[in-house]
Amino acid sequence: MTAKDLPTPATLRKLLSYDPGTGLMVWKRRSPEMFTDGSRYTAEQVCTRWNTRFDGKPAFETATSLGYFGGRVFGKIYFAHRVAYAIHHGAWPHGQVDHISGVKTDNRIANLRDVSHSENLRNAAISSNNTSGACGVSWNVATSKWRAQIRRNREQKHLGTFENFDDAVAARAAAEVKYGYHPNHGRPPLA
Repeated sequence: MTAKDLPTPATLRKLLSYDPGTGLMVWKRRSPEMFTDGSRYTAEQVCTRWNTRFDGKPAFETATSLGYFGGRVFGKIYFAHRVAYAIHHGAWPHGQVDHISGVKTDNRIANLRDVSHSENLRNAAISSNNTSGACGVSWNVATSKWRAQIRRNREQKHLGTFENFDDAVAARAAAEVKYGYHPNHGRPPLA
């Protein structure tokens, strides 16, 4: 979706109340000027019906197939975390909105940050396919040693092979610090 298709943060603030401490959004009361006359109902009638149904009620509480909360504004679907970011900061995020804690439904502003795709990947949970229990550490059958590696600039970087699992984990941890991985990276996946 292009920036010109997005509702402005000012428009979102007219429509929604956002609590940055809880991450919850509530629909605000609307005025008839926000609606148009239809073939059956006037703008005022549509407005009254809308306010009766939604005014003061929670917004953006529908769970999407990706596990995020979402909702509709003027008929288009948006993720709650992107709307919350836009309302709070007065601008839509430039990149991806990372949920720092990894909880996709926690839309408190302290848990949201605007990051690039690669930065977002550096704050990921450990893969469900991981068998060693540590990101970037695997058993190399050919050498009978633990191998440590890390992704940097879309390339896999070999960090070494180790007799001891803990040494491989330590090498990976040092590389995560060196290459700017978030401290939450490698957390257990949420159930």
